[in-house]
Amino acid sequence: MQTTDLGNKESGKIWHRKPSPATRDGILVNVIHNTSEYHPKALRFLNVAFDGSGDSLIAGDHQGNIYVFDLNGNRFNLVQRTAQACTALAFNLRRKSEFLVALADYSIKCFDTVTKELVSWMRGHESSVFSISVHASGRYAITTSSDTAQLWDLDTFQRKRKLNIRQSVGIQKVFFLPLSNTILSCFKDNSIFAWECDTLFCKYQLPAPPESSSILYKVFAVTRDGRILAAGGKSNHLHLWCLEATQLFRIIQMPTKVRAIRHLEFLPDSFDAGSNQVLGVLSQDGIMRFVNIQTCKLLFEIGSLDDGISSSVISPHGRYIASIMENGSLNIYSVQALTQEINKPPPPLVKVIEDLPKNKLSSGDLKMKVTSGRVQRPTLKPRESKIQTRILKQDLTSNFENKENELSYGLNKKRLQILLKGYGEYPTKYRMFIWRSLLQLPENHTAFSSLLDKGTHVAFLNLQKKYPIKSRKLLRVLQRTLSALAHWSAIFSDTPYLPLLAFPFVKLFQNNQLICFEVIATLIINWCQHWFEYFPNPPINILSMIENVLAFHDKELLQHFINHDITSQLYAWPLLETVFSEVLTREEWLKLFDNVFSNHPSFLLMTVVAYNRCSRAPLLNCNLKDDFEYFFHHRNNLDINVVIREVYHLMETTPSDIHPDSMLAVFTALTKGQYPVFNQYPTFIVDYQTQERERIRNDELDYLRERQTVEDMQAEVDQQRVEDEAWYEKQELLRKAEETRRQILLQEEEKMMQQRQKLAAVKRELKIKEIHLQDAARRRFLKLQQDQREMELKRLDDEIERKVQMRDQEIASTAKDLEMRQLELESQRRLYEKNLTRSQEAVAKEIREDADAYRRKVHLEEDLFHRLIETDQTQSQKAQQWKEAEEKEFHLRSEKKASALSDASRRWFLKQQIGAALAHAENPSPKEVSRWRGEQGDLGCLPRSSQANMSDMDCSAEVLLTRNAVEWDSSEQNVMRKVRNLRQRLSAQARGRRQAPRLLAT
Repeated sequence: MQTTDLGNKESGKIWHRKPSPATRDGILVNVIHNTSEYHPKALRFLNVAFDGSGDSLIAGDHQGNIYVFDLNGNRFNLVQRTAQACTALAFNLRRKSEFLVALADYSIKCFDTVTKELVSWMRGHESSVFSISVHASGRYAITTSSDTAQLWDLDTFQRKRKLNIRQSVGIQKVFFLPLSNTILSCFKDNSIFAWECDTLFCKYQLPAPPESSSILYKVFAVTRDGRILAAGGKSNHLHLWCLEATQLFRIIQMPTKVRAIRHLEFLPDSFDAGSNQVLGVLSQDGIMRFVNIQTCKLLFEIGSLDDGISSSVISPHGRYIASIMENGSLNIYSVQALTQEINKPPPPLVKVIEDLPKNKLSSGDLKMKVTSGRVQRPTLKPRESKIQTRILKQDLTSNFENKENELSYGLNKKRLQILLKGYGEYPTKYRMFIWRSLLQLPENHTAFSSLLDKGTHVAFLNLQKKYPIKSRKLLRVLQRTLSALAHWSAIFSDTPYLPLLAFPFVKLFQNNQLICFEVIATLIINWCQHWFEYFPNPPINILSMIENVLAFHDKELLQHFINHDITSQLYAWPLLETVFSEVLTREEWLKLFDNVFSNHPSFLLMTVVAYNRCSRAPLLNCNLKDDFEYFFHHRNNLDINVVIREVYHLMETTPSDIHPDSMLAVFTALTKGQYPVFNQYPTFIVDYQTQERERIRNDELDYLRERQTVEDMQAEVDQQRVEDEAWYEKQELLRKAEETRRQILLQEEEKMMQQRQKLAAVKRELKIKEIHLQDAARRRFLKLQQDQREMELKRLDDEIERKVQMRDQEIASTAKDLEMRQLELESQRRLYEKNLTRSQEAVAKEIREDADAYRRKVHLEEDLFHRLIETDQTQSQKAQQWKEAEEKEFHLRSEKKASALSDASRRWFLKQQIGAALAHAENPSPKEVSRWRGEQGDLGCLPRSSQANMSDMDCSAEVLLTRNAVEWDSSEQNVMRKVRNLRQRLSAQARGRRQAPRLLAT
């Protein structure tokens, strides 16, 4: 069997491997829903319904989670969270994706499984809806509650009709007949009516069942063709009605194990044309048996005593069965696997046909028993009413003669007692099952869920402080069980010994809280009778019974108790309030309660007396009260079997006038559906204590509220004080930090001032150095210029001297040459031309050197000027530089003027010399003229030659003056202009020289 836990998943696979159900159980998958919260718990499924195809179903749990299970697609999806328990479901509407759900607030809602949205919300019921029936067309729906039934139009979601009934007659079920337009209404007085759906006209009423049958109808089922109605109730009899003939045609008796029928449903078959032959019968033991209504043969069954079924739904095509188990899980069965062994060709059936009397068959004539394996034929009985009545009375007597000893699940109390006396205890494997049968637990899931839903009771909120239990799970179960008991009856919220009484059962049934609660409730109702009459004191009446029995059987022990002031509240009440759990081991306790639950409620009181009698030897040796208290609160070396035998002996030998069974009622089981009201206690005391406790609780709450307020105020004051102290500390730290930073700032300012002073001193030094450098550079520059000027002047002087010497030499050579021959004159002329060329080249070279020197001087001045500009950072320096430049310019101008005057004087001197030379040449002495004439033979040439030479000399002087002017000019442009002028003059001079030979030749 595969198990699928939905957990917190909203979708997923139903099974993770292909299911292969065994023939024995036929389970495809078991679906559970466990939450993963801090306190994990299992959510119980409450309702399930198939859709029209039969391949999908919806299921809702008690928290309102609704899941869709697609069996063909192997998927489940969470389609809605309604946040409240669903009481009924319907999934076979005309719109396949929509479904109806009845909720705990008495409303009906329609949701869509695809869009997961609310389609409609229908209200009108004043009690919980427990049934929803949908018409075959899917257009109409009938919702049924305990007081009314309402017909709804699912196209408009409006109520069409409402079925009103008298309060004395309750509704059992109202539903549509399959594939018809008829509504069947069944009431608690066994009356059944058929109505036309459109007009609500009453078509017929089924007659009352036979008086011999004391069954009250509670559950119903109809075949797919709408011809046969099956009805059952709190009995093992089933009634089959033919709706066409409106008469009862068969009564089927289920096995003796079946004492009540909780649910009926026909199993559809694809080949029976809707006349279903197999009926599923769910009984009180949680087993659903499938019976052939024709052969009355038991075909198969699902569920078990340990894993019972709460409700079941069969798919329309009959392939699946969805069952909600008693533990809240969902089982899906495969009908094919369950019917695998029985779907074989049946053996030929021989039936005897007899003539029937003209009147209708009586109920006795129709009665059949369900057997396993062979066919039971109806037994015809005489028609006389007296015989029939006598047989029915005999049958009823045989059915009810052992009613007191008949238990659920087919057990018999007397047989169990015989088994118990033989073995001393029940088998461990079946003990819980036997206890459930002995106590006849009703297993009211809905009522118990309503108690659990109320939450933890205020009286047990701090249970762990008083009873520190190591296991958290056990503590939670104990807390929930005690809270459910307190919600069931108000006295249990004030009963101090209730946790001690309930703890052994909680530990035993911690995995099934419903059984645990019902066992404790049954124990309180039966074995704790009259315990609460003297509340809040111990039950004096019960303790008096025990003391009377002890006085009768052991006066010595009682006298010993009296002598040492030991009352029944010390030797009897500790054993009762803890139900012997403190003085016995687990096995001994289980063995004891096997006998307690199998006997009269007085057995527990006799056990107290027997325990004291079997322990008389150690008790007679005790003299201190503390020893007695220790003895009755701790385990002792005592054989429980001896105690149990002593109990049975006391039960038999105690006189009836003091026997507790005469004052205690017989065993009474819990009622089915709802738990009985427990008010066997002085209500005024409990109410007064409740009021006092409520008053004290309110006072405590007020006190706690005031104390909380004071604590909050104190906390605020403390917090404010701490904040103030922290603020002051922070302010002090900030002040110290500020002072530190100020000191650091002052130090930094001092350092900065020192650095500024150093920087100013460095700047002053640099300025002084710069000024010194500027002065040195200026002086070097001026000295350089002065040296250059001196060199130029010296050069000019040397040049002048050289020129003068050359003039003298030329004059001398000329004079000598005048005396030379004509040929020598020619050679002299050539030599003179050669010298003239050399002089011209020398002059050009000197001009180039002068120009290069000037360029170097200009470049040096520019470099020095730019350096002065770069190092000058202040306006005063610039002004000084400008001033120096102006002074320099002034000096240059003055020097130029001086040079111009010097040049003018030289020119004048040269002019005088040249004039003198010309005059001397023009007016030679007679001796020289004669000598020239004699040597040359032509005196006419002398003046022209001398004139040419004078002209050359004048030209040379002019070149020198021009060069000097170029050297003293400070502008490069003027220099270039003067150079061009000099070149033009040289060219003119050259042309003059070229013309000189021609003049000499002429």
